[in-house]
Formats: sequence, C-alpha cells, structure tokens
Amino acid sequence: MDSEERIQVNVRLKKDTNNKLDEIVEYYQENTKFGRVYKGDVLTDIIEKSYDIMLKQKKMGKKP
Repeated sequence: MDSEERIQVNVRLKKDTNNKLDEIVEYYQENTKFGRVYKGDVLTDIIEKSYDIMLKQKKMGKKP
C-alpha cells in the first residue's frame, strides 16, 4: 500500500463481523495482485471507496 504514515486503531468487533472480514481478506488475497493482504489493507480500501461514494452523494445532494 502507500508509504504514508500509519496509525494503529484498536476496535472491538462482533465475532460474526470478524469472520466476514476474514472472508473478505481471503477474497482479496485470491483475486488481487497485491501479494499478501492484511486486514488493515482491506479496511483501508473499503473506507476509501465508501468515502468516495459519500463525497459523490454529498455533491449530488443525496442522503444515503
């Protein structure tokens, strides 16, 4: 990923949510060319994409 400064964020997840995250990480691992994929990388990707969608919706004056 980027060489930007990183911070550590500690969160508590429901077991089911963590299982889903593990499944998404596995999917990324199998279907991308990044090499080793980590949970933090997947969460960063999801957040960045969600943020872009949010900005587009704000620009159009829509609420989710």
